[in-house]
Amino acid sequence: MKNRLKVLRAERDWTQAQLAEALQVSRQTVNAIEKGKFDPSLPLAFRAARLFSLSIEQIFSDDDTAPLNDHETG
Repeated sequence: MKNRLKVLRAERDWTQAQLAEALQVSRQTVNAIEKGKFDPSLPLAFRAARLFSLSIEQIFSDDDTAPLNDHETG
């Protein structure tokens, strides 16, 4: 899963530790998510979205799929 967490954090001049505290996770978890080694749980993704005032889809995206809105027509 790709994400913009590192960019969003850097825009606010936050350390991984500061972001981790705001998200109620460890710094190691933030590091693993930023590097794409760990996919966040849904509750964690919602916390990140609320923290940055963005939708989950604006922060996290699947590696190899396009957004579903126009391409999925049951």
